[in-house]
Amino acid sequence: MELVDRPLYLDRIVPFIDAPVVKVLTGLRRSGKSRLLELVAQRLRDRGIPDERIVHLNFDALEWAPIASAQALHAYLAGALPSEGRVYVLLDEIQEVSEWERLVNSLVAGGRADLYITGSNSRLLSGELATYIAGRYVSIDVWPLSFGEYLAFGAAYSKRDTSLTGEEFVRFLRYGGFPGIHVVPLEEADARSMVTDVYRSTLVRDVLTRHAIRDADMFERVAAFAIDNVGNPFSARRVSDFMKSQRRTIRHETVLNYLSALAEAFVISRVPRYDIRGRSLLATDEKHYVGDHGIVHALFGYSDRRLPGVLENIVWLELRRRGYEVTVGKVGTTEVDFVARRQEDTIYVQVATTIAASAETRRREYAPLEAIIDNYPKYVISLDPLAGDRSGGIHHLRIPDFLLLDAY
Repeated sequence: MELVDRPLYLDRIVPFIDAPVVKVLTGLRRSGKSRLLELVAQRLRDRGIPDERIVHLNFDALEWAPIASAQALHAYLAGALPSEGRVYVLLDEIQEVSEWERLVNSLVAGGRADLYITGSNSRLLSGELATYIAGRYVSIDVWPLSFGEYLAFGAAYSKRDTSLTGEEFVRFLRYGGFPGIHVVPLEEADARSMVTDVYRSTLVRDVLTRHAIRDADMFERVAAFAIDNVGNPFSARRVSDFMKSQRRTIRHETVLNYLSALAEAFVISRVPRYDIRGRSLLATDEKHYVGDHGIVHALFGYSDRRLPGVLENIVWLELRRRGYEVTVGKVGTTEVDFVARRQEDTIYVQVATTIAASAETRRREYAPLEAIIDNYPKYVISLDPLAGDRSGGIHHLRIPDFLLLDAY
């Protein structure tokens, strides 16, 4: 199968080839980490590195289960690679290898291996390993397909005319961005089934088992509540109150532990609120977004009620892919959907289904941005087909056009 480049990540990885740092790729299961390592291996071959100096193993595959321990894998690498000279080791889903930290320590200490690892847990580099290789690794979060990447996949695998971005965005909105559902032509029901399987597998393998959660039913209820409320103000108390209405009892601390476990597996992310005028993070009314918006549709189906939150989710993911740190902005009594910061850059983004419904709707979306007195870029983005104007320094764009901008 043809591999489609993902330059958003390759452009960050390739400069570190042969650099004395471990390349660590983390992200939600099935977000494309394995294919990225295949692309890296191809770049190595393009540089003239022979296959006998490259080992690429995926520990999601059953065939490698017999060597899924530090000692067995170390022995395998010793036999599979030349005993002298530079070697290239690419290991997928490294957390499936028992005591894998010992193996990484050994390869780093040996100094011969150019090492690439992937994992489905944000705490992959926590504890002793992070201390041992401090300053000697680069970590890159890998997300499911952006809208631009989705268009590239559609052109490569389905041979569709992807120039009609409005129509394509509707499909992207409903299917989500997991690469696997875009490499073969699927009906929507089949795509939903595949995404549901990814979600269930992630819950079992990366959360329930890893965290030894005993009450699986309650955990799944909390996860479903968080996903169903994407983009809404969120708190452990809200979850507890909802469960109480369902005649179930759960402690606030347990809810927080469950949410943290989901965040570690990239299923959800908690986004704090930021007081723009006071320049401080706020401890209340944070929001949650999902690692891929397709999960919302797969679990609950499409609904107009969820559409605003799903649109926010898509934009939040795009900002994160581009390396922005994202918060929800508070301006007095009003709110800006996203305050995105990257080094010295800041942008403000309001996301709306439409602002054409009434003058009041337009004022409601523009007012928080107009109350911000700095000169950073400000955007209102919506599904309105005639978006494209600029007034008072605020850009109004269609959401698909915003997602495809080269820079903000």
